[in-house]
Amino acid sequence: MFKLTIDEHTYSCQEGETVLDALLREKVDISYICKLGSCQTCVVRSLNCAPPAVSQTGLKDTQKKQHYFLACRCYPTEDMTIKLPDQSVFYAEGTVVINKMLNRNTLLLGVNFKDAFEFRAGQFVNLQRPDGLTRSYSIANIPDETNILKFHIRRLPGGRFSEWLHDQVKVGDTIMVSEPNGHCFYLPERSEQGLLLVGTGSGLAPLEGILTDALKHGHSGPIHLFHGCREVEDLYRIEEMRKLAEKHSNFFYTPCISGERVPEGFAEGRVTEVISAAFVDLKGWRVFLCGHPAMIDQMKRLVFMKGVASSDIYSDAFLVVEV
Repeated sequence: MFKLTIDEHTYSCQEGETVLDALLREKVDISYICKLGSCQTCVVRSLNCAPPAVSQTGLKDTQKKQHYFLACRCYPTEDMTIKLPDQSVFYAEGTVVINKMLNRNTLLLGVNFKDAFEFRAGQFVNLQRPDGLTRSYSIANIPDETNILKFHIRRLPGGRFSEWLHDQVKVGDTIMVSEPNGHCFYLPERSEQGLLLVGTGSGLAPLEGILTDALKHGHSGPIHLFHGCREVEDLYRIEEMRKLAEKHSNFFYTPCISGERVPEGFAEGRVTEVISAAFVDLKGWRVFLCGHPAMIDQMKRLVFMKGVASSDIYSDAFLVVEV
């Protein structure tokens, strides 16, 4: 028999019993559907140890790295401390140290913390206003000694949160930030693998972090970044990305414009169209998709048809209308 600890409560898991069955027997409120590991509804996280490998079957590599597992497939081999997905989120207080515009509608926001803030480049956090209003934003940088999180905040028409950040928040203000979430981040195990990074609008934020992380780890395979907007004025980091491509021979940057005015040096068309024409076969590649939900849906189908395994497709859909 092993102990299962959730918050301050401890439950028993009998021999031959799965974590899911034990928690249901103990009347713990946990989501599940099939009990066969197919629906992945019962995914939870181990906080103190690596779960049995069989309980991680079908999960993405990034989930496995963070010790997520299927409760219905897990027969514990030791005592486990578990976090359920619906448990209360912890918030830390941060101080705004960067507040400047990246382009006409995208704000670079930097938040500093007194204590170490652990995260992986590409993950997202929830930012919270004093009145409790909360929105999710992806982290645009990698962890470093400055202990700063950077965000690219696009102003959404009528958006209560984004307009508050653009118009009212200033350097020195405090803001509440949740613990990091998300599985859209780089793992260095397959450094020879091709990486395809595709973003629209402020979807460049997590991709910039993922790119920086991959280059820092000496990723040797080709890395292609496609960033798309309707007009040139809505793109940003153009020169920084071009200089990075000059510095790293395996990194290729393609800014895409879907509007009528396409200057020299920019690809014409939506990122989906440009990528469809640029690649015939993407078998064995890893893909990161961030931005407009419609783009992400189209790209998932496109890259899958070009040979990318579904387990190698990571995505982060952004709000396009805020209320």
